[in-house]
Amino acid sequence: MDTTVPSPVPPFDDAADDSRSFQRVPPQDIDAEQSVLGGMLLSKDAIGDVAEILKGRDFYRPAHETVFEAILALYGKGEPADPITVAAELTKCGQIGRVGGPSYLHTLVQQVPTAANAGYYAEIVHDLAALRRLVEAGTRITQMGYAADGEVDEILDAAGAELHNAVQVRDESATVRVGDRYADYIDRLEYLQKHGAAMGVPTGLSDLDNLTNGLHAGQMIVVAARPAVGKSTLALDFARACAIKHGRPAAIFSLEMSEEELTNRLTSAEARVGLHHLTSGDPTPTDWQRIAQSAPRITDAPLFLDVTPNTTVMEIKAKCRRLQQRGGLDLVVVDYLQLLSTGRKVENRQVEVSDMSRQLKLLAKELKVPIVVLSQLNRGPEQRADKKPMLSDLRESGSIEQDADMVILLHREDVYEKESPRAGEADLIIAKHRNGPTTTITAAALMHYSMFADMAAEPTA
Repeated sequence: MDTTVPSPVPPFDDAADDSRSFQRVPPQDIDAEQSVLGGMLLSKDAIGDVAEILKGRDFYRPAHETVFEAILALYGKGEPADPITVAAELTKCGQIGRVGGPSYLHTLVQQVPTAANAGYYAEIVHDLAALRRLVEAGTRITQMGYAADGEVDEILDAAGAELHNAVQVRDESATVRVGDRYADYIDRLEYLQKHGAAMGVPTGLSDLDNLTNGLHAGQMIVVAARPAVGKSTLALDFARACAIKHGRPAAIFSLEMSEEELTNRLTSAEARVGLHHLTSGDPTPTDWQRIAQSAPRITDAPLFLDVTPNTTVMEIKAKCRRLQQRGGLDLVVVDYLQLLSTGRKVENRQVEVSDMSRQLKLLAKELKVPIVVLSQLNRGPEQRADKKPMLSDLRESGSIEQDADMVILLHREDVYEKESPRAGEADLIIAKHRNGPTTTITAAALMHYSMFADMAAEPTA
């Protein structure tokens, strides 16, 4: 019988393991960085190729970033960038000592036999910089988890933002001196005068598109109305125009309707089939023919539906980030704001709605997409003679009006007066428009097809 006592297993030391993990050298390739800079010092064409791939922060060695920025400064002024001129530029800026002196610039040129491969070396540097950002994000996420400083949902959201930022190229040019960009602005203005302004995401309504030039990246567009007026239908029209008519990815987050209800409305509008035929499950032979004709357009469209009940803003933000990373995202619809929650305790509902509004606006800027947010109006319109809504009617408004780039108040007279001479018409009251005029646009309300259309071109049965 073996009576040997087994050796004890050494205890696992979390601190020691973490220390070893964070002492690793970050991903980098000094030779590739030197070859990139050497190629740029040899060839003006190489500078243009590399500038499209790299930014100064992509270099691991700070001295290399300094040399890179000096080369681009000379290139931007139309001056030659070789070891002599770059040394003079760095000397003028008081940076020559930090990069190792003029001799190091000559070393960079000798490091690479030809400038032809500068773009290839730049890709190596770029990829390693992306891995470093991922490592840095992972470190910060780990620290967040251990610190546990705040609500869990807030930590998860911050971690998601860190990861999202790590896997995309960041735009750090938000703060600029006006004079440095004004010549570009004049050139762009001349181009727009000749060729027309760049169109944002189309809404499907010509008059609205003419006014807004489409829905633009970073905007939060609020569509508000009393219940059963058609705000969900209008938002679905925006999504259809984006995804089905123009093939651009769109996502709808509905807290009010089921997937079947949304699909019924989508099919009714796209196939021009009466909604009541679909909800009753009794389409006519003509309806079936129209459904078959529209089916390929619907099935091929990059349109995503999410009907998760009791969802939070944090969850919507995480899902939008994933959609954008997987295949892009051009439009987000949230139906509707007052059904959302932050997932944590707050002092009152108005503060919570204001916080969610602000988060959605920040998400629009972060993802660079327009976000259409539906909102309920209070009973104010019903207490006025003309029933027309006003900005002050936004329920639990808080910062909704302040955060929104555009507020569209939807109004239909026939909701309140069945015999109205304007039956079948809808007013889109542009009550706030940060980048244009406020006005009222009239559209045809084809609610039997679950859609709105231009007055001049109403679809026929």
